[in-house]
Amino acid sequence: MTTLREGNLQITFPRSAKARKFDDPKSHSLPCMKAVDFIVEEAARISFIEIKDPDHPNAAAERSSKFIQKFRSGKLDENLKYKYRDTFLYQWASERVDKPIYYWVIIALDKLTEAELFARTDDLRRGLPLKGPPSGEWKRRIVTGCMVFNIDTWNRHQPRFPLSRIP
Repeated sequence: MTTLREGNLQITFPRSAKARKFDDPKSHSLPCMKAVDFIVEEAARISFIEIKDPDHPNAAAERSSKFIQKFRSGKLDENLKYKYRDTFLYQWASERVDKPIYYWVIIALDKLTEAELFARTDDLRRGLPLKGPPSGEWKRRIVTGCMVFNIDTWNRHQPRFPLSRIP
């Protein structure tokens, strides 16, 4: 098993998954490009995982409140979209894109409702874009699926990769 941490959140991956931290200078050496936190390669797919933690114990209440406003207004979607696209381009240029890619965003904020998570998921799917151009001229997808979670919904939908907050 592999356990990766982002702040005081940790995700445990099974042995069959090759998981690595990507948003660090050892893995991602171009500061002009945004990066997701983790890349996980499995036999049939690659997952890009981004974690945002406004409920971190050291986060100031004001910063958390501003984050919630940014999330609910959809302004955070732009940042999340470019994190995915830049990571995809980096991996593609490194010839590491040979399987369907899924983008999972975890917003570690208990206050979010499932309706809010679904709304952000829909907007992010349009921004990536999940289906490509209406003309259908793309022969390959740049993203196969994406979803926005909180800790509870992540653990329900991704039980193979349990997420927990550590003290």
